[in-house]
Amino acid sequence: MVHPPPSPAHQWRVPRAVPAAKLAGAIGLAALGLLLADGDPVRLALAVAAAVGLVGWAVRDLLAPVRLAVDAGGITVVRGYAGRRHLPWDAVEAVTVDRRTRFGLTGETLEIDAGETLHLFGRADLGASPTEVVELIRIARP
Repeated sequence: MVHPPPSPAHQWRVPRAVPAAKLAGAIGLAALGLLLADGDPVRLALAVAAAVGLVGWAVRDLLAPVRLAVDAGGITVVRGYAGRRHLPWDAVEAVTVDRRTRFGLTGETLEIDAGETLHLFGRADLGASPTEVVELIRIARP
């Protein structure tokens, strides 16, 4: 009996530059808040709050850098802040790319429809074009 070759496994992760840029932005916001506060605690608090938000966003990228993985068993997606959820292939209804043009720029979003849940990934989540990723997912799907 001849068995078909196992489907290739792939994973996509946040590029290393993304959390670094978020952390640099947080430092810049905090510094800007200190420079422009001019004794106003509200301005300083807003700048610090925005910086803390960016740090939290960057920490998520560091805790769960792999946003999407596929193998013969299905698709694993990031869930919540840093959790994971495995979707077996029979639970995946559709994998598509949504393209929208705004202000002259075209953005792509990878959409994974798993019935009651919809998982969305952009280029910054995947480190690759959603169009390329959807093709590799189609190849990996048995």
